Amino acid sequence: MASTHSGPGPGSTLASTSSSSSASNSALTPIVASERVFQWNDHAALWFSLGVGLLVMQIGAYLVPAVGSREAVIAILLGSVVGSGLLAWTARLGCETGLSSAGLMHATFGSKFGRLPVLLNMAQLIGWTTFELVIMRDATAGIGKQSFGLALGGLGGVAATTLLWGAVLVALLAGSMTKVVRKLISRVGLPLVVASLIWLTWQFGSQLQTQGLGAFWARPGDGSMGMLSAMDLVIAMPVSWLPLVADYARHGKSGRSAMSGTWLGYALANIWCYALGVLVVSVAQPDTDLVTALLMAQGGLMALSLILIDEIDNAYGDVYSCSVSGHSLKPRWSVRQWGIGVAVVCTALAMVLPMHSLEPFLLVLSSVFVPLFGVILGRLAMGSPDLSSSNRKVDWTAAGLWLVGIACYHLLGNFAPQWGSALPTLALTFTLAWLTRPATTTLQEVRV
Repeated sequence: MASTHSGPGPGSTLASTSSSSSASNSALTPIVASERVFQWNDHAALWFSLGVGLLVMQIGAYLVPAVGSREAVIAILLGSVVGSGLLAWTARLGCETGLSSAGLMHATFGSKFGRLPVLLNMAQLIGWTTFELVIMRDATAGIGKQSFGLALGGLGGVAATTLLWGAVLVALLAGSMTKVVRKLISRVGLPLVVASLIWLTWQFGSQLQTQGLGAFWARPGDGSMGMLSAMDLVIAMPVSWLPLVADYARHGKSGRSAMSGTWLGYALANIWCYALGVLVVSVAQPDTDLVTALLMAQGGLMALSLILIDEIDNAYGDVYSCSVSGHSLKPRWSVRQWGIGVAVVCTALAMVLPMHSLEPFLLVLSSVFVPLFGVILGRLAMGSPDLSSSNRKVDWTAAGLWLVGIACYHLLGNFAPQWGSALPTLALTFTLAWLTRPATTTLQEVRV
């Protein structure tokens, strides 16, 4: 069966030829025009919503003691713009090719070797979804204890709150992804979460003004982190979404709107949440955790509850992308079946895994995707992408560059942490991938 789809971007006409059995693998097939429904505002709403989270605020709270207020603000602004720009660039690539993240991995590394990063991506997404469920469970317990005197920390409370959020996640995954984004997130979730962020910013900003803005701005760091390392920490959040963004951007009507909407939406959310974390830690009492500090603010219960509800978007985003990747490996199961199955597994894991010991493993696993997308962008994102590697089992050059990038990332982290790891590794792998890309630059047949 042969099908031809003309994408919205320049040079995006893509001929797709496959057998009837493989044509059902929608993860590796360019998306059809009828499914391209996302406009600029849909991309912006989705990525603003995904950029908001308690974890982002918590990481923002780490910056001020380490680098000081002025340096923290600079790191947040620069890191958010650069990191979100990389995310947006990948979104444009996904939209113009019509390929999912798994499809881009196959197109870069070959049909066989490409399965390795797909499996690693699935592993990290299952881990992060489990972690998100734990965050929502613990925040729910904090709200119950602080506001209603409910003890939800016992075995029964842990099971009940975890199953509650797991059930919400399963219900969302049983529906249409595009409808969830366009109707639930854009029209309902986004206005509520923006209102809660405005309220919390007003509350903590007012407290900071009372304490003195001059003293806050002049507050020095303790020297435990340099400026580039602080930027690396800020960039880490948008970069962590690189293996997911194409799964959504491929539903966009144009590459330009996918890029600009993703860039603006995520950059604004990243800056806002990191800055709010800085505000909270600057006015809260020492040793007060983030959830407690938010609850102690006037109207904090309502604002935190809305942010907590928005946190389900992050878990949904992880599971949906994981299900697309799973479908690319076993197309017999639909994306919806994969999604429900992964959600159930993550809910079970959230009740038994020691997440604090699992988090370092997840951070190490995430580091492999910085050089991975350096190679993908270097190979596919300049000019008309050459997708001919999909016809090979292994592209050894691309695979070797990925491994070099992983080594570079960890060497920098261990021996030159002051330079950061993400940006140098991305620059190295992108440059080498661009220099070694195949001579043919026109879009070729993609066989899946």
